[in-house]
Formats: sequence, C-alpha cells, structure tokens
Amino acid sequence: MPPSQLKRLKTSLREQGITGPEKSKKQKKRGYGPDQRVQRNAALANIRESFNPFEFKTPARPKKFEVTTSRLNATNSMVIRPSVSKSLGEERRRRTLLPELRRRNKVGGILDRRIGENDPTMTPEERMLERFTREKQRKKGASVFDLEEAEDEDELTHLGRSLDFESVKHKAEDYDAASVATSSEDDRDGLLSRKRRRDITIEEGNIEGEAKVDQPERKKSKTEVMKEVIAKSKQHKYERQQAKEEDDELRLELDKDLQDVLAALKGHLNPPSKLPAALPQDAPANNFSINPDRAALLNGKSRTDAEKEYDERVRQMLQDQRAKPTERTKTEEEKAQEEVNRLKKLEENRILRMEGVLDEESEDDVKMATRNVEEDEGFEADDAADFGLPGAPLGSRPEGVEDEDNFEVDDDLIASGSEGDAEFSDSSDEGLATRDDTQLAEDDEFLKDILPNICQPDAASTSHTDTRDRSQSSKLAYTYPCPRSHSELLKVLRGIAPSDIPTVVQRIRALYHPQLHPENKGKLADFSATLVDHISYMSCQKPAPPLAVLETIIRHIHSLSRTFPERIANGFRSHLQQLQTSNAPTPGDLTILTAIGSIYPTSDHFHQVVTPAITLMARWLGMSTPQNSIDIATGAYIGALCLQYQRLSKRYIPELVRYTLLALKSPFSTPDLLSAHLKNLTAMADLWTSKTAFTEIFTPEALNVIKEIHEPKALQRLQILLNQTRLARRPLELHHHRPLPIKTSVPKFEEGFNPDKHYDPDKERAEASKLRAEYKRERKGALRELRKDANFIAREKLREKKEKDKAYEVKYKRLVAEIQGEEGKEKNAYEREKRARKGRK
Repeated sequence: MPPSQLKRLKTSLREQGITGPEKSKKQKKRGYGPDQRVQRNAALANIRESFNPFEFKTPARPKKFEVTTSRLNATNSMVIRPSVSKSLGEERRRRTLLPELRRRNKVGGILDRRIGENDPTMTPEERMLERFTREKQRKKGASVFDLEEAEDEDELTHLGRSLDFESVKHKAEDYDAASVATSSEDDRDGLLSRKRRRDITIEEGNIEGEAKVDQPERKKSKTEVMKEVIAKSKQHKYERQQAKEEDDELRLELDKDLQDVLAALKGHLNPPSKLPAALPQDAPANNFSINPDRAALLNGKSRTDAEKEYDERVRQMLQDQRAKPTERTKTEEEKAQEEVNRLKKLEENRILRMEGVLDEESEDDVKMATRNVEEDEGFEADDAADFGLPGAPLGSRPEGVEDEDNFEVDDDLIASGSEGDAEFSDSSDEGLATRDDTQLAEDDEFLKDILPNICQPDAASTSHTDTRDRSQSSKLAYTYPCPRSHSELLKVLRGIAPSDIPTVVQRIRALYHPQLHPENKGKLADFSATLVDHISYMSCQKPAPPLAVLETIIRHIHSLSRTFPERIANGFRSHLQQLQTSNAPTPGDLTILTAIGSIYPTSDHFHQVVTPAITLMARWLGMSTPQNSIDIATGAYIGALCLQYQRLSKRYIPELVRYTLLALKSPFSTPDLLSAHLKNLTAMADLWTSKTAFTEIFTPEALNVIKEIHEPKALQRLQILLNQTRLARRPLELHHHRPLPIKTSVPKFEEGFNPDKHYDPDKERAEASKLRAEYKRERKGALRELRKDANFIAREKLREKKEKDKAYEVKYKRLVAEIQGEEGKEKNAYEREKRARKGRK
C-alpha cells in the first residue's frame, strides 16, 4: 500500500532540510541568509506543486515507444498548468479588457504626441536632441524653393556684422581707451567699417575674377543657379516680344500693299489711291487710329449708309456658293479604294442579313450609311435601309450602268409649264449632281438572265426603233398632271403608245421634283405606288407590251423606292395579298414577282416584301399539279424566279424539285417546256451542290426521270455532281484520340498509420474536412474566450458593486451613528434640564 499524503509531505520536508532536529538557540539567532532563504522558498514551491493534483494536466495515455530523434524536453512540453494559464489570462484581461471597460461611454482626454514622451528608453537629453533635429529638418524642407534666402541662414550676427575678428584689425584691443566712445560714434564707425569692407570685398572679387581665369570653374550655388534661370527666362521673353512686334509691323506693311498686289496679279494696276482730305482743325484728336480708307469712306458718306453697305457686302459673302468649304479632290487610287470599301461593307451587311444575325446597332449603321443626300437640303430621311435597298451613295457611277434618276430636263419643258425658272436650274444642277446613285449590273440584266431565249434585235432594227421613238417622243406633250391613282394614270396615258410611256414617266418625275415644291414629295409617293399597279395592268393587256418598256418602268420604280420605300413596299404587298387569295398567278402577278426580285435584296433572312413573295411561289409549286401546258409554262417561269431569288443565299426549296419532276413526267409538256424545266433542274444541281443532302435530293427519282426523257448531257452532268458529292462525304467515325495507358494502382502507404484515424482518399474532401475541423476548433476557442471575457466582466462588475455597496453601508452607518449620537446628546441634555427643574421646585 503506498504511503499517505501526510507521510509523503513529511518525508519531502525532511529531505529538503526544511524540517528536522530542533535547532539550538545560537542557530536560531543566526537565522537564514539571503541565499538560504531563496533556496528554502524554491523548495517549498516545488513541494507545493508536486502535492497539488489539479496543478498539472498530462496526457491521458503516455507514449508506448521511445523515439531517438525526439526532443529532450518533449515530455515537459506535454505538461499543462491550468492554474498558471488561468492566472495569466486573468492578468492579461486586467491589463487590456479592464481599461477598455472603464473607458467605455467616456469622451475626452489628453493625448501626448510629443517626440519621445512615452518612450521610456530615451533620456531627456535624447528627447531634446530629437526634437531639435526635427525642427531643423522642417525649416530646411520649407526653404528649398525660397529664391531670396541667404546661402547660410544660421549665421549669428551682432549689429548686422559677422563674428570675423580678422577683418577688423583697425579695432583696438580690449580695454583700450580709444575704443571707448559714445553710441553715435559706434554707429558712425560701424557704417564706415561696412563701406570699407564692401570696397575691400569688391576689390577682392575683381582680383579673384582675374585669378579664376587660370583656376578650374567652381560649382555654382543654388542662389546663383536660380538667378541665372530667371535672367535667361526674362531674356527669352524679351526676344519673343521683339519678334512679335517685328511680325506685326511687317504684317501692317503687307496689308497696305495688298490691293496693289491683287491688282498686279489680275493683270492691271489700280490707280494710286487719293490722299485723304485734310482733317478739319476741330476734328477729334483720336482719328489718327482709323484706317485711311475707312476714314475716307466715313467722310464721303454718312455712317448709316456705310454700315448698310457693309452689311450688304457681308450678306453677299455669306450667300456666295464659292465661299462654302468643299472636300479635297480625291485621287484615283483613293476613289478606287473608297469604292472597294463601300462594296465590302455592302457585302458584309448582305451576308449578315442573309444569316439573320444583323443586330439593331448594325441596322442603324446601315441606315446612317445609306441615307439620302436630300436630308441635308431639308428633306426627311428615308427608310430604304429597312427594305434592304441601297441608299444614295456619294461615289461616281460606273460606266455602262444606267439610272432613271439621271435624266435630262428639256429647256422647253422648263419654259412651258414648270414653276421653277433659273433658280430651279441652278439648284437642280447641284442637287442632281450630288444624287448619282449606283445600281448593280446584275439588276440591270435581271430580265435577260431569266429570259435567255429572247432574241436581241440587230443594230439596224435598233437604230430604226430609236429614230421612230425620237420622232414619236417629239409629238408628246411636255407637261402632264401627276396621277395619284391608277385611274388617273390611265387617263394621262390614253392615246399614248406603250413605247412612249417611259418618256411620260420621266417627264412627270422632272415636273414634280421634290425640290420644286413641298407638296411634290407626296404626289411622287402616290405616283410611285401607281406605277406598281400599272406594270401589273400592262402585263395583262393584249397584245403584251414590249419587255423593254416594262424593264424601264421597273427601273423607275427601283429608283423611286429609295425615296419612298414604304409606299412602294405597301403596293407590292397589296398585290401579294391578292395573289394569296386567288392562288392563280396571272401575267401581271408574274411581272410583280419579277419586279420584286429586281428591286429588293432576295438573300435576306427575312424581308417585308421578298419573304411573302417566295412563300407564295413555294406554296403554289407545292400545292399545284400541272394540268395543261399553261400550268407547265407558269411553273417553269416561277421556278426560274425561285432560283434567281436564291442565287446568293442558296436555300433549299423542296416544292421546286417536286413540281419540276412532275412537269418533266407530264404528258402535256412540249420540247420547249421540257428544255426550260430541264435547265431549272440543272441550275438546282449547280446551286445546291454544297448541301449535305444533295445526294438524297436528286436520287433516285431525278436520275430516273432524266433517263426517261433521254437527255444524256443533263444526265451526265448530274451524275458527275453526285459522284463528286459522294467523294467529298466523310463517314461518321469516332474521334482519333491518343491511346490511353492502362491505369495502374500504386499501393498507398502511410508511414504513421493510425487505425483510429480516418484517412480519406479524396484529397479535396480531406482538405475540406480539415478546414471544417479547424474552423470548428477556432470557433470553440473563440467562444471559450468570449465566455471567459464575459465572466471576467461580470466579476469586475460584481466587485465594483460590492465596493459601492460597502462604501454606501459604511457611509450609512456613520451617518446613523452621528444622528444617534446627536439624539442621545440632546436626550441627556433634556433629562438634565428636567431634573434641574424638579430640584428647584
């Protein structure tokens, strides 16, 4: 059985020599020395710690194995003293938290920021030296840019003189009788000495200047450098001022001789100007500052007339067209580059519209780029860009391209009925010259591409026709009312040959040009919509008008569509609505569809006019079956129109393939109609050869139909395209990746494996769990510290409350004792007085 605590304590005290046999009186009187007392206290503290079971906190389970590389004091580091930690924490809170608690809700105080005042390591001498150094540094930094500061600012002087005893050899020694004088004599002597010293300094400077010729140049001081900079700046300023005055004088001389120079340039000299008349003696003295010509003008005329003439001349200069600034004349290379950039921009916008990705900002840019020049002259901006129409470009017109806007106005036409006179001729020359519009060549030859079988007239017939047209046009009237409906247009064209209709349209456009009258714009808008109705009307007439006439009118509509896009688009859409209702295309409807393809861009992803037109054509091809030769001819023309519409976008139209194959197999087909449909089929093959479904579109039915009608050239052409498409195809296959190596499982080995510890193979998850554990540990520690702080604050508040209550209790008892003492004293006095009164009785 282990010994008890009491036995162990006695044994420890006896072993340390604290207890033992009783000491003699001599040993007791001798007492303990300082070293013995320190050793005794250390031994007692060691015994006290060893016998306190709550003073140490050791690991619950000791190490099983000893490691040779472990530190010597590793076991001691594992020992924790809770009481020591608690006392240290309490002391730290008293040092940091308690002052903050006492300063809470208190404002004010003095903060001493003097240098070294709160530094206990600095002596008073060091503080004074540091403060003096800072003061000097502050003064030196403030005087860096002071140009008038002396080179040595710390020089000590007496009465303005430096302490230089060598330069005052004329002074007497101390206690000399001659040196004793009055204050006035001292002042006079001081003045004389200063003058003498200044003369000596000047002489020494001259001597030094002569000697410095042979000596190396010394470094200039800051004051000398700044003085030199200021002097150079003033010198440059003076030189600039002199140059400016000389230029002004030269300019005045040139102004005086300007009239003579201009006259000499024109080839003759003006007569010498007469000298101004002598001014009257009573004239004001400030007339000498007026220009002589101006003074002569004022003397010869009244001031009102002179000012009126001056204002008139200024107004003439402002209205002069030659005074307006113009653009620089561009070279041929610049013009060619500008045209190339314009065409590139138009092609980019067309491709964006075709793909349907043109955003609002790009549309705004296109509108701004295609605005008509008439907007600068007061006309409203057109909406041509909304319908895919090109605006009025400022470039020159390519050769060989015609435009119905570029017509000439006859003199007889202007003289007979037009309201415009010479003013119109001047403005129209400028306006029409700036409104040259460019039209693409493929639009001009659109009808020739669609109708390739039309015979071109020979030169003789052409010249004969021109002569006949010229003779007939000379019989036409020069003025016509502007028709605002189709019935009015028919009245105007009554009795006029179809070949003269383009001339009449041209003269109406010239008579009612928008620049002549504000109302002409509305009239021309209605007239343009009327022309759309008229081309449909003319196509339905028998005999049919010449195609050249229809083509010219379509060109007029194309040119008007840039100025009135909405009215013309609404006119075309109304005809398309009628075609949708009837579903039986007439020659007028086919002309309308042809004009739409010639006027508007057919490659757009969506267009207000073209999209309904191509939809109606595809619907007719998909829902109709050829019943006679008329249907087959109509289908051939509509098929050619569809291919012409898709020549740029190359969109697939399945209804066209279906109707073409039905027409080729129809018994009503003639050789000419079969040839037309066969050309459409080969055009489809050429157009859609880049499609991925090209093989499925034309096989096997198209090949069989061509074999049945015995067309070897078309069959050979189609077979070549199909073979090329098959060769260009690549079969579906997997991606060619680099072969991946077989995964190898490397055994994982933990050096310090602990079966009680959890090992996560996922590194990210292990890091996350580690972070969560660390956060949890830190949170628990923070909460523990907060609880300790709260307990400390509660204890301090309780202690303060107890101290206040104790002070209050002491004060209360003292006051009660004083009051009771006073009462007892008064009571005793009353009793004595009472007894005294009874004794008298």
